[in-house]
Amino acid sequence: MISVNIGNVSYEYEDGTTIYEIAKDFKKFYENDIILAVCNGKLSELSNVLTENCIIKFITTASHIGSECYKRSVTFMMLKAFYKVAGRSNVGRISVEHSVSKGYYCAVGGGIKVDNAFVKQVKEEMNALVKRDILITKEVVSVTKAIEKFGRYGMKDKEHLLKYRRASTVNVYKMEGFEDYFYGYMAYSTGCLKYFDLIPYDEGFVLQLPTKENPKEVPEFKPQNKVYNTLKETTSWAKMLGVSTIGQINDKITSGEINNIMLVQEAIQEKKIADIASDIAKRKDVKVIMIAGPSSSGKTSFSHRLAVQLIAQGLKPHPIPMDSYFVNREDTPVDEDGKLDYEVVEAVDIEFFNEQMTQLLAGKRVELPDFDFVVGKRVFDGKYLQLGEDDVLIIEGIHCLNDAVSYSLPSDKKYKIYVSALTPLNVDEHNRIATSDWRLLRRIVRDVRTRGTSAEGTIEMWKRVRRGEEKNIFPYQESADAIYNSAMVYELSVIKTYAEPALFSVPKDSEQYFEAKRLLKFLDYVLAVPKENIPKNSLLREFVGGSIFPV
Repeated sequence: MISVNIGNVSYEYEDGTTIYEIAKDFKKFYENDIILAVCNGKLSELSNVLTENCIIKFITTASHIGSECYKRSVTFMMLKAFYKVAGRSNVGRISVEHSVSKGYYCAVGGGIKVDNAFVKQVKEEMNALVKRDILITKEVVSVTKAIEKFGRYGMKDKEHLLKYRRASTVNVYKMEGFEDYFYGYMAYSTGCLKYFDLIPYDEGFVLQLPTKENPKEVPEFKPQNKVYNTLKETTSWAKMLGVSTIGQINDKITSGEINNIMLVQEAIQEKKIADIASDIAKRKDVKVIMIAGPSSSGKTSFSHRLAVQLIAQGLKPHPIPMDSYFVNREDTPVDEDGKLDYEVVEAVDIEFFNEQMTQLLAGKRVELPDFDFVVGKRVFDGKYLQLGEDDVLIIEGIHCLNDAVSYSLPSDKKYKIYVSALTPLNVDEHNRIATSDWRLLRRIVRDVRTRGTSAEGTIEMWKRVRRGEEKNIFPYQESADAIYNSAMVYELSVIKTYAEPALFSVPKDSEQYFEAKRLLKFLDYVLAVPKENIPKNSLLREFVGGSIFPV
């Protein structure tokens, strides 16, 4: 017998019992499905067999780790169903790509017609797999065998990436003979994978999935056409450059072609900024440029580069941070943890902001405020501004796309820009890179360098940041006049050098350890390149240092 401690109570189980069998005894105490566990401090799948005394903490689909495991497992099930309905020999390629609404856009290559009837068949097959409650098993195989296996299956991206695998073995997951490789743990079986939807979209379909906030409810699909089209354009550029996966980026590094990729990518970025500046210049009535975007999207560097391009168009830009209009500290709202919350719209003195903007548009001379974060008050230091014919304001802040913040400004006077890091890269054809991971790595590197904040502290704070983004930024992104994607295909190879030491510093007994370990595993597939050849005005310099701009 072995002793299993759960919630500070010990229970006796037979040696050789799986965590899944124990989880069945405790599922009645949990509102949501148990999908993983922490066993003696180590993240574990429910299929793991126990042979010694242990302390277990169950992980449900209502947690970040559990939700990601659920999504991964449903993706695996979807792929099995897709190949069965389409016929493996008919599938040129199916790739799980970027996020759309609350799901994943899946692109389909070959001669398969992805219409309502086809998607309905795949969904029915997925529901049949759920009903049959099929075990998801894992086999540890050598890298050489895995490369041969995935080459035989036509999964060329996996075959390609595994050439750069440092470890000698990989975990191959199986579902009734269907095999694939994923970069994280899986559910025990298909029986718990009940919540999903498939929606035809563009030339493929969207796999719609629940969130950790509502793990038993599939959210309504809400197309985000502007964001999607930006991603589609960026993905097209990446494919044109031959760098749409990590394996392909690694190839460019080993062949010595990465510097050219950097130059072309930076040229594409500059062209997009110039195009936005040109569009603004053509709209003669525009006087206020409103820039918003999620954390670590590169808004500050973008604002500086946009200002340069506006000057080239004959305009005179004046940057004004929305932070200058925060209410005084004693009036600042607090979040559920009792901490000052500068991310809610109530943290901004909307009336005063609109009063000053209205005066500026009327041609009046206005003394602009600053916000002193040390004393927590608005201050005035004799900084005056009066707008002439060619003057424009550049206002940056997380609420800038929300018209409630700039309610007094006529719509024809405003030009709204949404900035985000929408990654065009995939790990491989079936494993996407989350945009939030991309931004989190940027934030970790910048926080260590400029704010003295550890990776542990940044990861701990990230969930609050994400919560604020979901409420205050993402609902307004489709209202933008222009969307700027700051993600660059080569940047993970630069970020890696700075992120890895920070992530390795997270202690094993920290609640953030598993997230740090996941990010480290992801970065393990990426080859590093130095930052020396990155242009001084690159947005990436905002995070790794050496920018020509005061960021």
